Amino acid sequence: MRIAMLTNNYKPFIGGVPISIERLSDGLRELGHEVYVFAPEYSKVEEDPWVIRYRIKRKMGKGEFMIPDLLDPVIKRTFQDMNFDIIHVHHPMMVGHTAIYLGKKYHIPVVFTYHTRYEQYLHYIAPLERLQSYGNRAKMLRGIYRSCEKVVEFHNRIYTNHCDLVFAPTPGMKKYLVAHGTKTMVEVMPTGILEDDFTYDNYRVNEICNQYRQKEMYLFCTVSRLEKEKNIGFLLQAMKILKERRGDCFCLLLIGDGSEKATLIKQTIELGLEENVVFTGSIPHEDLRDYYHSCDLFLFASQSETQGIVLLEAMAAGLPIVALDGSGVCDLVNDGITGYRTEKKMEHYMERLEYLLNHKQIRDQMSEKSVEEAYRYLETYQATKAIRCYQSILIQKEVEPVYENKII
Repeated sequence: MRIAMLTNNYKPFIGGVPISIERLSDGLRELGHEVYVFAPEYSKVEEDPWVIRYRIKRKMGKGEFMIPDLLDPVIKRTFQDMNFDIIHVHHPMMVGHTAIYLGKKYHIPVVFTYHTRYEQYLHYIAPLERLQSYGNRAKMLRGIYRSCEKVVEFHNRIYTNHCDLVFAPTPGMKKYLVAHGTKTMVEVMPTGILEDDFTYDNYRVNEICNQYRQKEMYLFCTVSRLEKEKNIGFLLQAMKILKERRGDCFCLLLIGDGSEKATLIKQTIELGLEENVVFTGSIPHEDLRDYYHSCDLFLFASQSETQGIVLLEAMAAGLPIVALDGSGVCDLVNDGITGYRTEKKMEHYMERLEYLLNHKQIRDQMSEKSVEEAYRYLETYQATKAIRCYQSILIQKEVEPVYENKII
């Protein structure tokens, strides 16, 4: 089978969508299929025979979103020269519309993965970011911002209903799509994790522990882009309370980078956490597993996830999780078994966090269960499911014209 993956962003950009595309593509190739990724061009990018780079017109917002050149002849030429069986698109806007056009022109089924709650990312567009900020003080402006969210939700509903199949990363996201008007068949297919995520370099783990631990200190980590929607400020407030109650008994590693880094560093200093919080910057994925295995707990505060790949990676390393309940989290974290999901209330979050610190036996039990649960999400399983779904759609496409002709 020959598959075209279309995306608005891809490596070297670091994010959940590029990781998901790369893992699924690699898994499909291991099963013997050809997968070509149509992605924006970036400066200083390594050539890859499986990646077809198209031009971009400009970057939008904070560089997070690319405006593709949808008239770039490389896209048209490639589709003319190659007989693709499936188009799998990963964004509903911009290149998403190109996918629908190409699907109709070449009679190719279009599959869409709903990775992102876009209505929760409007603050990346500068005018809407200002509107959101002012809206906190003016009821009318809050209403305008909410209207913008409704427009995005409406667009995404229309888009999913132009596709032949929709993948949702979790059961919760499937329910969300159906409840918001998606009539197209929705299948649950999470982003998988790799066999390597269960392994680690013991020498490197010891180095990390020696670098960040002192005596009997606890070592926590979170892995995230440092952006508003990731709610890192909540974790910093939690660490302030923990320090007030227990002193310097911990170190939190904030792994990742983003436009909010300077603001978060300033907040860390204001809260008196300079000795307790470390901004590591971005770390290559192949090194991340050693950081996970060095820690005692994984802390998470984002409520904008459709899945949260980092949660699975942490579980593969045997880390109990303390996370705010929300989309994505509710499907991955088995409350009381692999970690705790808490209300968006600081006292509830702190109660669960301190309970785990006080009960090592519970942490050990959760560690074992986390690894067991993570094995269910191996990428090889997800790639196999994707092929079954592709084949089902192709068969359906072949049967529909015959059925229609018989009716006529």
